[in-house]
Formats: sequence, structure tokens, C-alpha cells
Amino acid sequence: MSTALFRTSSANAYDNSIRNIANRYTDLSALQENLTSGKRVVRASDDPTSAAIAERSLTRLSRIATDQRALESQKSAITVAESTLGSVTDALQRFRELVVSAGNGVNSSGERKAIAGELQGLRDQVFALANTEDSNGLPLFNALGSALKPFVGPNPQPQDYTFNGLPGQTPASAVAIPFALDGDAAFMLSPKVDGAFNVSNSNPASTLQAGGVTVKDAALVTGSTYVISNLVILPGTAASDSKVTYDLVETQTDGTRVPAVGVTPITSADYTSSDTTIPIEVGGLSLSLSRTPAGSLPDTTKDIFTIQPSPSVFSVMDDAIRDIGNATTNSTAAQAVAQALHNIDIGMKNITAVRGQAGELLNRADRISTIQEGRSLQVEADRSRAEDLDMVQGISDFNNLQTGYSAALQTYAKVQQLSLFDYIR
Repeated sequence: MSTALFRTSSANAYDNSIRNIANRYTDLSALQENLTSGKRVVRASDDPTSAAIAERSLTRLSRIATDQRALESQKSAITVAESTLGSVTDALQRFRELVVSAGNGVNSSGERKAIAGELQGLRDQVFALANTEDSNGLPLFNALGSALKPFVGPNPQPQDYTFNGLPGQTPASAVAIPFALDGDAAFMLSPKVDGAFNVSNSNPASTLQAGGVTVKDAALVTGSTYVISNLVILPGTAASDSKVTYDLVETQTDGTRVPAVGVTPITSADYTSSDTTIPIEVGGLSLSLSRTPAGSLPDTTKDIFTIQPSPSVFSVMDDAIRDIGNATTNSTAAQAVAQALHNIDIGMKNITAVRGQAGELLNRADRISTIQEGRSLQVEADRSRAEDLDMVQGISDFNNLQTGYSAALQTYAKVQQLSLFDYIR
């Protein structure tokens, strides 16, 4: 009876020793794998909840990285667009300087033509810059979408240059900025808002100089072309009785003339014989005609003033080139210079405004990048807490398991010696 009990306990001790060695070896091997990978959760079965958290964190990190790569591409495109607008501004500034020099009274007709030739080169440069493409072959100024060449022209009047796209600026999001700027806002001009009108006089010997057009009532501005002729100054017996009469023909944007030929009404404006300027108001627009010399009443019967909208910066430049190049007298040159400077300043104001928007987009891109980097660190910390191994604790546990495994091996060696043959001499 005692012998059976001894055999059973010996076998049980032997099995327990083998099982203990296997378990400790498994735990030691698993912890060694964790130490090698640096992760507490190597497989989803190790900790399903932590594995799910880590997987979500990795997905978010991947999305943030993708957004950051896209943002860098967008930032690069806007940087090039902003730089291009800088080049446009430089070209327009040089254009303006040449226009000012063309108004010098010592210039001959040939010298003004030479200046017009240089102005033409600058106009071509600005037009090419407006159609600049990014590294992917997409226009930098295509607004909400456009053809590969957003700006087309010159076309037949009245719309000599057109924006071949959908005006507007794509909004920035929480993680992205637009790839392009609104070229329509930068280079195209609105008669109602900008009021860029070119005024020319067909009489080269005129003593009247037209000033810049201003918008007095935007609701009345239609973009029509106006022709003022038969200017007659009627000084009255009293200053308040003085008038200026003129014939007015309006050509609408669709080509319709109002009124028809031969039915042009006479419009009058208040004027005193001592005034040096003649006020003109048509279609919600206001301008003044300055007379030189100031003390004399000009003969205006031969003056025909054409007030024509300039639909784009390129139109303003073309008007300046044509009028300066064709000027035969200092008076007509001064008229062309005055109109060009007035309208160029309007165009440069719009370009500067869009360039400012580009700068704000670049600042926003920097802010987005900073936010995304902080978010990436937060998500990485969440992932690390979910699956990474505490190396200090892991090494300590590994040493404990290694000690236990060594003890299990020694215990097994002792259990193997519990045999009757070991005591037979």
C-alpha cells in the first residue's frame, strides 16, 4: 500500500516539474519577445482592448501624415502663387515708372513709341505670369476651377480679356488650404466695384484733360461705354446760371446703342465761368474735365470723349500702350498718362489684396501644421500607452522569470533523483 502511494507522488512531482518548466519557459519566451519588439501587446490576443486602441491610433497617425503631405503640397503651390504675384507687382511697378516717364514734355513721338514697346513687353510678362502653372501643371490662379489657361485674350471688344473659369476662392479647412488663388479677383476688374474706366479724347489739340473716373452710384453702373461729344460751355449772366451741354451716346455691353443715332439728348451740368474743371456725371460715374490754361474758355466743339470700362489689368495696360504710343502731342500724352496711372493703381490694389490672402493662407498652413504635430504627439502617446512595454518593468520581470526558470530546472533535476536505483549500492 505504501509503495503505491510513493509511486503516485513521485509521478505527480515529476509531471509538476515538467509542467512548471514548460510554463516558465513560455512566459520567459513571451517576455523576451516583448522586450525585443518593445511592445506589451504583440498580438491582438494579448490584450484585445489595448490592441483596438493601438490600431485606431495608428489609423489616425496615418491620416495625419497623409494630411501633412497634402498640406506641404498645397503650401508649396500657394508659396509659388504668392511669389508670382510679387513678380507681377514688380512688373506693374516698372510699367508705372515708364508711364510716368512717358508724360515728360521733352519726349518726342518716337520716344513715346519706344516706351510703348517696352510697356508691351511688360504686358506680355504679366499676362504670362497670370497663366502660371504649378509643378503638377495646374494653374495657380484658377479660382474655383478653370481651363488650363485661365486668362484668354485679347478678344474682340467689349470684353477684350476673359477669365475662363469660375470666380471665387476655395475655403481652407481644418487640415488643408487651397491649391490655387482667385485669379478673377486679382486680375479682372468690375465696373461697379473697381471703377476702372479709360477716358480718351479724339481731339489731339484739346485743352481739356479728363481725370480718373470714380463710381458715384454703383447701382447705376452697367459697364456700358459712353461717348460725349458737342461739348458747349454756356456761361450765364450769373455764376449759378452757367451750364455745360453735351451729347451723350451709350453703348451697352451687348452692343446696343442708347439712344439711336440722331436721337442723342442734351445733358447739362452745373458750371461757372470761373471754374477750372467741368463736372461730368453719366451712368453712375463721375469725372472732371480740367481746362488749360485755367483762365480761358476752351473750344470744346471738336472734343469727343470716350469713356470705356477696362475689364482687366491687361486691358488697362493695353490702353496705356495704345494711347501713349499713338500720342502725337504732349496734351494727348498727358491724358493717356493720367488715365493709365489711375487705373494701374486700381489693378495693383486688387493684386496686393489677393497677395495678402496668399500670405494669410501660408500663415494658416503653418498653424495647421503646428496643430497637427501636437495632435500627432497626443495620438502617439495614446498608442504608446496602449501597446508599448515599460522597459524598466519588463527587464525586472525578465530577470525574475529567468531566476524562476533556473529554479524550475534545478527542481526538476532533484525530482529526477527520486528513484530507488539511486539508493542501491
